[in-house]
Amino acid sequence: MSKLTIPFGDLKRQHDALRPELDAAVTRVFDSGWYILGQEVSAFEAEFAAYCGVAHCVGVASGAEALYLALAALGIGPGDEVITVANACMYQVSAIVQTGATPVLVEIEPTTHNMQPVTIEAAITARTKAILPVHLYGRLADMQQICAIAARHGVPVVEDAAQAHGASATDAEGRERRAGAWGQLACFSFYPSKNLGALGDAGAITTNDGALAAKLRQLRFYGWGQKYVTELAGGRNSRLDELQAALLRVKLRYLEAGNEARRERAAWYQELLAGLPLELPPPDEGHVYHLYVVGCENRDGLRQHLLDLGIGCDIHYPLPAHLHPAYASLGYAPGALPETERQAGRILSLPIYPELSRNEVEVVAAAVRSFF
Repeated sequence: MSKLTIPFGDLKRQHDALRPELDAAVTRVFDSGWYILGQEVSAFEAEFAAYCGVAHCVGVASGAEALYLALAALGIGPGDEVITVANACMYQVSAIVQTGATPVLVEIEPTTHNMQPVTIEAAITARTKAILPVHLYGRLADMQQICAIAARHGVPVVEDAAQAHGASATDAEGRERRAGAWGQLACFSFYPSKNLGALGDAGAITTNDGALAAKLRQLRFYGWGQKYVTELAGGRNSRLDELQAALLRVKLRYLEAGNEARRERAAWYQELLAGLPLELPPPDEGHVYHLYVVGCENRDGLRQHLLDLGIGCDIHYPLPAHLHPAYASLGYAPGALPETERQAGRILSLPIYPELSRNEVEVVAAAVRSFF
């Protein structure tokens, strides 16, 4: 087996291929003389809303900001509860805490790593004001079941779609619906490494509710109704800038091709890693493989083996939110979420991005095989 340095991600390859179009977008913004909430932002919001299949998109400063603003737009605050999961690191838990509400953590499915619908109903109380599933790694949570449970209890759903740009599933009527079109609100991150990534921090919220969209546009801009007049408390400076919007407009045109390339590379891994003592992602046509995550009993040994061979890999995520020191006050002791905690000790993310070659995937797979 030849030794080859393979990075976990390589945005330079992606951006080099798009350089003429990205340069033209940057020049267009410079020449406009307008850099905040202008034509590029409006155009991107319209284009991304159409892509997701929703009526409205509101650009904001980051995915983390999107989560906070979505909850704030629903009026969630002290005394309220939001049901979510603990295995998506801590981003959505942090947003819930920022509103003053309490995160209520439920278990995950062992194979998909997404919210386990059967655990939701028992977690709903009179204080539950939202259910916040995370579409982890590029696969939609079971939105048919989650939305049905939410509807029975009159609770809104807020999707964390930060890793799921373009991911889809079939709804109860047999229609294919993308991430961002299931909940009352959906939150996206355009962090550079995402399937649709900016060249800096950026985010967005999608919705079919015009009143919520209007409220979000105020909240992202200090809560102003008119210049220097604050109408909504809790507003902040969370605006998607013109430069990032222009760059995202270029990259949105290549998102579907990029997602298809990710599926192809995932299929290569499925073929090349078959028969090993690994848990591979179960098949799903709507999966967009933001990450390719395997399960391994000796995860740390495999990880070190790959790093020693010059192959990038990572853990998404090594510590569930309830075990972070900052959230000890939530009252979840070790063992409170056994499946979530078990998976945190087994998961390993292998390199996957559209520019990864077949040869590189074969080298990664051979390195994994050599460990066993």
